[in-house]
Amino acid sequence: MTSSTQDKTLRKFRRERALGRYVINPVVKGMGKLGLRTALAAELETIGRKTGQVRRVPVSAQFDATGAWVICQHGTRSGWGRNIVDNPNVRLRQGNRWRTGVATMRPDDDVVARGRQFGRLGASVVKALETTPVSVRIDFTD
Repeated sequence: MTSSTQDKTLRKFRRERALGRYVINPVVKGMGKLGLRTALAAELETIGRKTGQVRRVPVSAQFDATGAWVICQHGTRSGWGRNIVDNPNVRLRQGNRWRTGVATMRPDDDVVARGRQFGRLGASVVKALETTPVSVRIDFTD
């Protein structure tokens, strides 16, 4: 990666992180407190690697019989991505139910093909927001 490409990727990451932190995450959190759920966002709960506190972020999840796939759009550059590397035990809200599971970063997975499984809108959002995407597999343990 060239220096200008790295700079551009870092700027994009900073913009996306600010948008998520100050706009998207608070809106989804507020909706959740009101009991409103959206099919576009599930809630992922991790344990903060530095604080040990519960951290929740909205994610797009593709559920199946034994777990779910999530795309970490910024890989281990994102806070929740680093939290998973440090402590893979997570909870994921599926509708109104919290599911416990173990998350695994899957850099070997074809993230572009995986994004297509989220539907046209989901794939477009992933493509627009990604910088260093990594697929994450969450295997349910409950």
